Amino acid sequence: MDDAIIALYQNGERIRPSNGYPLRLLLPGYEGNMHVKWLRRIKATEQPTMTKDETSKYTISLPDGKALQFVFPIEAKSVITHPSPGLAMKGAGLYEISGLAWSGYGKISKVDISADGGKSWAPAALQEPVLAQALTRFRAAWRWTGGPAILQSRATHDAGYVQPTRAQLIAERGARTIYHYNAIASWAVADNGEVTNVYA
Repeated sequence: MDDAIIALYQNGERIRPSNGYPLRLLLPGYEGNMHVKWLRRIKATEQPTMTKDETSKYTISLPDGKALQFVFPIEAKSVITHPSPGLAMKGAGLYEISGLAWSGYGKISKVDISADGGKSWAPAALQEPVLAQALTRFRAAWRWTGGPAILQSRATHDAGYVQPTRAQLIAERGARTIYHYNAIASWAVADNGEVTNVYA
């Protein structure tokens, strides 16, 4: 691309636009860190280049001291978007729990919902189209009694992988796992309807 054509200016100064100027590479199914920003050229190599971020941050460290390198796809993950932190419930009654699920390894085959911190689960409805390596919307009806609740969603993809709990992920990958983090998220609903993030 010709920088002279796509350059932007503010108060007479040339600025670099956000989100990856002049070009951003999007790789469906891969984690966001693989969506290279500020791309100016592509160079193919026969061997890994062992760059700083991919080796120090995006390698999965295991508790036994070994590591998984070059793990690019995100595993099955889901998150409840409504209700969620920042949104308050308006009193006891019938609500819709809704959210998004995705996997870099294939299609989402099911999403389960829990309102009691994972003690019991019920299936959510998936909204069509359900495509591989794409966001899938889910929803389920929930009758809130007005008391405390812990909402969770758990995704499964078509190869049978089930989204882990936080405890399962830490047991498998260690307490310092912050990248490649796909554990179940938990929202606590208080008596007053306030929704907050909790570890459950």
